[in-house]
Amino acid sequence: MSQISQLPFGQTADGTPVAIYTLRNRRGMEARITNYGGILVSLTVPDKNGRLADVVLGCDTLDGYLKNTAYLGALCGRYCNRIAGGKFSLEGKNYTLATNNGPNHLHGGNKGFDRVVWQTDVDGAKLKLGHLSRDGEEGYPGNLSVTAIYTLTDDDALQLEFTAVTDKLTLCNLTGHSYFNLRGSGDILSNILEINAEKFTPADASLIPTGELRSVAGTPFDFRRPTAIGARINSPDEQLKIGNGYDQNFVLNKPAGKLGLAARIREPVTGRVLELFTSAPGVQFYTGNFLDGSIIGKGGQPCRFREAFCLEPQYFPDSPNHPAFPSAELKPGEIYQHTIIYKFSAE
Repeated sequence: MSQISQLPFGQTADGTPVAIYTLRNRRGMEARITNYGGILVSLTVPDKNGRLADVVLGCDTLDGYLKNTAYLGALCGRYCNRIAGGKFSLEGKNYTLATNNGPNHLHGGNKGFDRVVWQTDVDGAKLKLGHLSRDGEEGYPGNLSVTAIYTLTDDDALQLEFTAVTDKLTLCNLTGHSYFNLRGSGDILSNILEINAEKFTPADASLIPTGELRSVAGTPFDFRRPTAIGARINSPDEQLKIGNGYDQNFVLNKPAGKLGLAARIREPVTGRVLELFTSAPGVQFYTGNFLDGSIIGKGGQPCRFREAFCLEPQYFPDSPNHPAFPSAELKPGEIYQHTIIYKFSAE
């Protein structure tokens, strides 16, 4: 199993020290994770010839993450993705959240889980991160105690396991927000993608689901068979125009709560393959449409348009306002559990 080492990684504006942890497995794969935002800073993966490359976007220093707002590699919560108007109700009580994405609430608000320093514990090959989100934080009800455990296995899989408990009825929808580039640089349009979904949730102009579960058949969202990301990304499709590319939630073909294959993506030059497994009912596929070069990444390189993709396992966007969607409510006495596995290989 992997070994874990630790180094300082600077401090936040209020002087809180931040560390970075390096997980290495026996095959040479390496994951570097900071306890600021639980961010996956780098992930070094071999290609078909055994050559290693970093396959995630990120920053060289903590300062880069303090400045950027693109959620590079971060853990997102208390509710990842969007909530319409920042409003929802639970048991007849109305709640109002920050609107930090146009008219909507996104990824937990102005100070979501991506912007807190998590408590850290190293347990053998596991990096355990913990955070107590207090009642009223960012407008959410209940004291929510969250644990996120990263494990790097010897078969080249990075596993992320979330658990959470609350003392009051609340919402909980947690994910990882890594931006992947399996070649290490350049655009991702030639990557060959499969998504295990027959339906997706079309959205309005502010990327809030309409409530419809639409068939992917005959649309640019049909990735049931291996298809290049760029094959239909510029099609004159209303949904693609809204997101300036792919930025949609897909309804996975598997029982909710059961771990299953969500997506498979292969980079044809290097042969690197990423298989995504999740226990969540949906996955947001995003093609870096809002990256415009303004964020400076590792090595001083700007993060450019469509230079990376995200696969974010989750409950559906705005689920508290759509009773027909799987519920993201968490009650006292229940345990929220979500497992994500990023499994790498080469062919």
